[in-house]
Amino acid sequence: MKRFIAIDGLDGSGKDTQARLIREKYENEGTVIIRSHPTSDNIFGRNSKAALERGGKLNKIIATLCYGADAIRSVIKYYGKADTVIFVRYTLAVSYLNKAIFLPVYKLVCFALPVSEYFFYLDVSPEKLVERVQKRNEKEEMFENYEAFVKVRQKAEPVLYNWHVIPADDSPEEIFAKIEIILDELDSKLLNEPKKLE
Repeated sequence: MKRFIAIDGLDGSGKDTQARLIREKYENEGTVIIRSHPTSDNIFGRNSKAALERGGKLNKIIATLCYGADAIRSVIKYYGKADTVIFVRYTLAVSYLNKAIFLPVYKLVCFALPVSEYFFYLDVSPEKLVERVQKRNEKEEMFENYEAFVKVRQKAEPVLYNWHVIPADDSPEEIFAKIEIILDELDSKLLNEPKKLE
C-alpha cells in the first residue's frame, strides 16, 4: 500500500467530496478503495446511523460504539488491500465523546489503529456547516446543529496534532487544491525515500 488517507471533519464539511477528488487523482496510478463511515453495508454502520438519527444520550453511546466497530471492521477488511486506501471519518469520531474521556480514548485509538501522515481535517465554520447541512434535505442527526458544531469543533482542537488542518469554507475545488499540495509533498517525501539497507 502506498497511502493510507483519512478525511475527517464535522457533518457538512465536504469529506465525501474531497475523498472522491483524491480518488480521481490517484486512480490512474493503481487501485483505490474508499470507505465512508458509518457504512451501510454492515450491521454496525447501519446501527450507528440509525442511533444518530434518533438522538438522546443512550443513542449517542450506541452510535459511538457501533461507529467504532464499523471503522475497525474497515481496517481489518480493507487496510493494505489497495495502493491507496481512503477512510472518510476515522479516529476523530472520539470528539463526540464526553469531554472527560475523549482525549485518552483518542490516544488509545491512535495507538491501536493504523495512522499515517496522510490525515486531513476539514475545518469549516459552524455557520457554513449549518448552511450546507440544511441544503441536503435529509433527516437531521443529533450533531447537525449550530450548538453541536461549535462544541465538537472546540473539543476536536487538542487532538489535531497529527492531522493536516485544511480551512474548508471555500468551494470544493479550492479546498482540494490545498489538499493536493500536501499530497504531492507527502508523495515526494515518503514514496521517493531510498530504502534502508537491512
